[in-house]
Amino acid sequence: MTITGGFAEIGAGSWLTGHGQPAAFFGKTVRRRRKGWMVRDRGILDLVETGGDAKCACQTRPFLTHIPCAAPVSAVSAKVLVAPAAAWTGAQNVKTVPMSLAKSICVTKFESEWVVMATKGRTMRIQVAEGETLSVRPEAAVAWTGAAPTGFCPRLGLLDILLPRGPKDLLLTFYGPAIVWIEGAAEPQSFKPSTVNRRCYGV
Repeated sequence: MTITGGFAEIGAGSWLTGHGQPAAFFGKTVRRRRKGWMVRDRGILDLVETGGDAKCACQTRPFLTHIPCAAPVSAVSAKVLVAPAAAWTGAQNVKTVPMSLAKSICVTKFESEWVVMATKGRTMRIQVAEGETLSVRPEAAVAWTGAAPTGFCPRLGLLDILLPRGPKDLLLTFYGPAIVWIEGAAEPQSFKPSTVNRRCYGV
């Protein structure tokens, strides 16, 4: 596998890819059904067999990061571009809201080979030493080694209950030793009441 001009170039073989991949390929490409019970990332990642060289890239996530899996790596499933199918060992949901599946993140686990992540922003690799903690906004998390993070959110307010949105300031806390890959966080979406809501809230 090589990364050239914003594309991950792979050869013939069996691959785990994001939807719509590869973008271009030589020969024949076949999509296979992913078998197994409770394959949590089945709706996010495809099993693809390529008969020749293929090019993988995503228009909306143009930045590619190659992560070697010398140690077990947990990767955010929605940001996986391509990885060898044989490297997959499982998937799980990481809860950002404690004791709730709301806002949970599907994570794919790899224990060999490598994985290429496709992100909206550039990525940074952060080393977390033994005894240290690192807090990361959920949308910025890309991949990590070590123990799974724990979710944290402040006390819910009235608007968090009334409006169809998740709690503000959700965080993932990583505990060292670990390596964490992150990308830039998204700007928070401000709530702008409509004319009707202004009347209700007396604004």
